[in-house]
Amino acid sequence: MGCSERSKAAVLLGFSLLILAELAAGRFVVEKNSLRVISPESIKGNHDSAIGNFGIPQYGGSMSGTVLYPKDNKKGCKNFDDFGISFKAKAGALPNFVLVDRGDCFFALKVWNAQNAGAAAVLVADNLDEALITMDTPEESGASAKYIANITIPSALIDKSFGEKLKKAVTDGEMVNVNLDWREAVPHPDDRVEYELWTNSNDECGVKCDMLMNFLKDFKGAAQVLEKGGYTQFTPHYITWYCPQAFTVSKQCKSQCLNHGRYCAPDPEEDFSSGYDGKDVVLENLRQLCVFRVANETQKPWVWWDYVTDFQIRCPMKEKKYNKDCAEGVIKSLGLDLKKIEKCMGDPDADVENPVLKEEQDAQIGKGTRGDVTILPTLVVNSHQYRGKLEKGSVLKAICAGFEETTEPSVCLSGDVEMNECLDNNGGCWEDKTTNITACKDTFRGRVCECPVLNGVQFKGDGYRSCVASGPGRCKISNGGCWHETKDGITFSACVDNEEGKCQCPPGFKGDDGAKSCEDIDECKEKKACQCPDCSCKNTWGSYECTCGGDLLYIRDHDTCISKRASEVKSAWTAVWIILLGLGMAAGGAYLVYKHRLRSYMDSEIRAIMAQYMPLDSQNEVQNHVNDERA
Repeated sequence: MGCSERSKAAVLLGFSLLILAELAAGRFVVEKNSLRVISPESIKGNHDSAIGNFGIPQYGGSMSGTVLYPKDNKKGCKNFDDFGISFKAKAGALPNFVLVDRGDCFFALKVWNAQNAGAAAVLVADNLDEALITMDTPEESGASAKYIANITIPSALIDKSFGEKLKKAVTDGEMVNVNLDWREAVPHPDDRVEYELWTNSNDECGVKCDMLMNFLKDFKGAAQVLEKGGYTQFTPHYITWYCPQAFTVSKQCKSQCLNHGRYCAPDPEEDFSSGYDGKDVVLENLRQLCVFRVANETQKPWVWWDYVTDFQIRCPMKEKKYNKDCAEGVIKSLGLDLKKIEKCMGDPDADVENPVLKEEQDAQIGKGTRGDVTILPTLVVNSHQYRGKLEKGSVLKAICAGFEETTEPSVCLSGDVEMNECLDNNGGCWEDKTTNITACKDTFRGRVCECPVLNGVQFKGDGYRSCVASGPGRCKISNGGCWHETKDGITFSACVDNEEGKCQCPPGFKGDDGAKSCEDIDECKEKKACQCPDCSCKNTWGSYECTCGGDLLYIRDHDTCISKRASEVKSAWTAVWIILLGLGMAAGGAYLVYKHRLRSYMDSEIRAIMAQYMPLDSQNEVQNHVNDERA
């Protein structure tokens, strides 16, 4: 290496160290999951473990397995095949969790080698007495890039003391069964998930940048579905650093920072003399932040995903299109207000704080349960940092784990994320095969047995052995779970359609509660009906028939027999009386009409006579009803 190259490298290293020194005082939170030892009894209990930042943690779920500690290659830095070691579980047995020691190689390489040998998960025992740390991926290199992206099993770091206990138990020949639990790794308080992605517009930073760009393209569809449905609240963030005051006038700070050293990013090509500078990355980061803010103002925050993926495709650094003109072309194609975005960005050369970037720097500092953001990229779900491979399925699992149970949107139950456990033996829940009603409900965390609501009718029960419809309308659904039977086209049911939701055998039947069976009552045998002297009783299903001898007629309400002739005479006299009553009423009415008309006529005659002898002042002429000849 020449003198000039060594000088450049030294300057770059020094600048990077200054940036990292500012982060050293920060608070980094190690995200943990629960590890519970099921057996042996001597070490049984719960322990913390630090989730590895690669592979696929089973957010929202748990795994049980048997711990194996290899006799050779205990650090897992070499292929286990070279030692003739396999961790593949036998049919019907629990999966195998491999315990390896820390040291001599990258964490990710240990997990990769164990995965290739058939391990279902990896536990790494710390070799130092220290607090748990996060196992991160190594610096990008051609060798590590080949296996990092292909790690699909979860891993966790355990402390030295606990690791020694596990190793001793396995070495002593005891069966060590443990359960790895990620169900509480992400809080799930309600039916909406808040998540944020700390990202970067730089597309020339190696394996991690490639992984990030691929993730943005793959996850865009799911993210927009979640956001448009109101299921999530997403916020993008961008990491920036500030240049120490003593170096703000240096060439390095000027080329890597905006606003006089306040907001900086590393050089994309790690070469200060050519290509793009760090300040170009900060400027595009600022633009993407403002794209999100303007899109959010129009109630369409999901447009950010369209912009960043389109910019990545249309404006890559490799093609020398990573610039303002290309970015503005993308903005215009998406119908965003360019003037509002420019106003949001402000003046990057001014010696003042930029409110947007200042807010991002403040947000990098951890608050509450969320630690400082120091790893790029970082996903934060419900204020807890995600650990694991940044790919669609894994991230969707983590986001779905943040929903309150049974409130997950349908995207969380897609084939890419979850298998429907209700398809296998109905999940062990109650079901009515006749009406195809089930208490099994598939959720992201697994099935739950919960009595359903069908057509406004609530089923009640434990969901496992029984569910019974209750309340109004329940009898329309499988007879409310009560007894019912049909014979000769006649159906009887013990369901009573009321709020109490009880079963009661109908009249003509008897039983304990009517829920399981009702037995026909033999009214004849039990002498409950048809007991008159001349009656003949015959039992029927749900009722009885009673007949009387001779000319007698059975009256069911009085359980007695009467003569048919007497009945006919009685009916005849009733008709006669009705006719007479009708005639009497007609005669009375006619008499009243006659009397009224007669009185009206007499009144008019009297008034006419009086008018002839005593004319009224107000009446000039009164008709004379008396014939002149008679006068």
